[in-house]
Amino acid sequence: MEAIVKRIILEIKQGDEQAFAELVELYKDKVYQVAYRMVGNAHEAQDVAQEAFLRAYTNLDRFDTNRKFSTWIFRIATNVAIDRLRKKKPDFYLQDQVQGSRDLTYESQLAASDDLPEEQIVTAEMQEWVQGEINRLPVKYRTAIILKYLEDLSLKEISEILDLPVSTVKTRIHRGREALRKRMRHL
Repeated sequence: MEAIVKRIILEIKQGDEQAFAELVELYKDKVYQVAYRMVGNAHEAQDVAQEAFLRAYTNLDRFDTNRKFSTWIFRIATNVAIDRLRKKKPDFYLQDQVQGSRDLTYESQLAASDDLPEEQIVTAEMQEWVQGEINRLPVKYRTAIILKYLEDLSLKEISEILDLPVSTVKTRIHRGREALRKRMRHL
């Protein structure tokens, strides 16, 4: 795949604009997914993806072909999404007064969702224990478990981050879960 991408980038640098369409076709779905996870809105994610490809096109001469293009374009998309999130202003604030009332705020109309103090303590203790058990795992299993369950990344994303085959990532997640399951039995 990287050899194909390098060929396409070379063609783009030589002025072949159609080659850029090939590059977009290869990465558009992945870039959109990254953007969507960041901004949480389909329309905005499309805008982020388009802007990321535009930035990639205009800065292609700065791309180091010895590195992975996917990492570079994902970094661009992430930065564009972060920029958008920083600039985005909410339509209203919870402290704003409800229209037509004197004393009500939007915040005062929210239902209480807090657990009882005893439940909060039990939950906090359980989270602390689980985190401690995760930290005791060998690094290769700990990393896979954190990326999968705490960061909620896909197997493919974890594979790219760790530069490992998906099958190896699956194995590490499975073995990490099994080690945690054995420890939980001792509770």
